[in-house]
Amino acid sequence: MSAKGRQHYRHLPAFILLVLADNPVHGSAIHTLLMERMGLSRPDSGAIYRTLQQLEQEGEVVFEWDTSGNGPARKVYRLTPAGWEKLEQWREDIEMRLANLQNFLKIYAALVKR
Repeated sequence: MSAKGRQHYRHLPAFILLVLADNPVHGSAIHTLLMERMGLSRPDSGAIYRTLQQLEQEGEVVFEWDTSGNGPARKVYRLTPAGWEKLEQWREDIEMRLANLQNFLKIYAALVKR
């Protein structure tokens, strides 16, 4: 797996929480939104559902059964207050990482100009 792919999985909970912050959606819609809105290339469906299960166990998402369609019932996930708190923690973490990486690039650029 490429480094880019590993990054997606490391941050998959953050991306899923961000998708759910917009609207409650079902699992396959999460997959589509991760590709279309978040720019993830072909996220692993199994990893998405495992992550949703983990987020549910941690109390960050809950689901309701949607039986309104013609097909089988689907789980529609939404954020809980704990999910919103976790999303904020992800934001803080990502901002810190970005600042550290920007500093790295600045120092590197200064070194290669020598």
